[in-house]
Amino acid sequence: MTELNRTQGVASESAILAGVQLPDTKWHEEPLDELAGLVNTAGAVVVGRLHQKRIRPDRTTYLGKGKVEQLHRMVQATDADLVIFDNDLSPAQTRNLEESLGVKVLDRTEVILDIFAFRAQTHEARLAVELAQLEYSLPRLKRMWTHLSRMKMGVGMRGPGEQQLETDRRLVEKRIQELRHELGAIQRRKERQVAARSDRRTVSIVGYTNAGKSTLMNTLTGADVLVEDQLFATLDTRTRRWHLPGWGPVLLSDTVGFIRHLPHRLIASFKATLEEARQADLLLHVADASNPAVIDQIAAVYDVLEEIGIEEKNTVLVLNKIDRLNDGHSLDPVLHCYPNAIRISAVTGDGLQKMASAVSEALSRHFLNLDIETDVRNGRLLAYLADKGEILSRTYQDERVRIHCRIDRQYLGKIRDHEAVIRPHNGNGNILPPDANSRLDSPSNQSTG
Repeated sequence: MTELNRTQGVASESAILAGVQLPDTKWHEEPLDELAGLVNTAGAVVVGRLHQKRIRPDRTTYLGKGKVEQLHRMVQATDADLVIFDNDLSPAQTRNLEESLGVKVLDRTEVILDIFAFRAQTHEARLAVELAQLEYSLPRLKRMWTHLSRMKMGVGMRGPGEQQLETDRRLVEKRIQELRHELGAIQRRKERQVAARSDRRTVSIVGYTNAGKSTLMNTLTGADVLVEDQLFATLDTRTRRWHLPGWGPVLLSDTVGFIRHLPHRLIASFKATLEEARQADLLLHVADASNPAVIDQIAAVYDVLEEIGIEEKNTVLVLNKIDRLNDGHSLDPVLHCYPNAIRISAVTGDGLQKMASAVSEALSRHFLNLDIETDVRNGRLLAYLADKGEILSRTYQDERVRIHCRIDRQYLGKIRDHEAVIRPHNGNGNILPPDANSRLDSPSNQSTG
């Protein structure tokens, strides 16, 4: 038995999976397969499944009355310890289902929070998970105090139970405020740390959970990031140096995996962790090509990126795990939707050279290929160019020096402040007319590497 199984709230328990498929829900894989993966990661054993198609969920039990009765019979037949829903339940729906089924009922968010609580390794990640858990549990405190029902006096939870419930609610609210304050300070510090690396190109790996992001990180950088064939194996951001062929060193970050219907509380709590992706120059979106639901997973990642406000960032999409494809599995539907996607295997190395070239080309769009002319005694500018750019050649004539360099567009304003003549370089050593200086900021003049 793994350590996870011994420590988690659903460890070693037998579970029946349940779910309602609504009109806007698409299941390209077998229904409840992803939930089964989450439950397995949390340490429980799946002993049954039940799903239903509905126009809208039932307000009291989410499932229809007949399905609740069927689910009750399954619980009795399998002697299951709990029922886990692939949907998010309201506190009232959870309470009603527990009364009808006679066992503990969890929803998808609770299972994800349970996994995150175990996987979090850093202080920052633990705080984020605790905040998400408390925000989730706050409206459900009354359900947690049902063991005091025999002590109630009058209507509802009067008496000792009511007093303790209110005390707990105040404690939880106070702790939530403390966590938000502490995580806010961490996020501001993280923003400063990331901003301090603005002179280095940064690439952030994003993607669906278990898409192979950590394996790719290890392959590219020689890092020792944890790799497991389980959901959410990585929760904490790790940044390593990647020597990008044809470019040079860049900073590569591995981020927490996304998932369909990732709880909003987790997204909000992990803002500091996702700061690397927010500030990155380029996103390397890794998708599992061997998963039948890969198109849905790609869409789910873009949904999360939109939610955290970075959906417009320059992105290179790679389809990982092509080594797992069998003859009957075609990527044509995926490539039809995403024709520029690059097929790779982080395990065998197939396609990595093409991926690196695409990353290098994408990063080069930030750069300008310039000829900068100044006085030979302008040491401050010469030092600035050597520090912030790549010097390709120097040509001296009398008291002037002309420097051909490649430099990030963000430094153009600083160069103009150093009494220099700046002109685009056309690639063959000739200087363009002075009026070209006004067109430097046009994207058409960006270098392609």
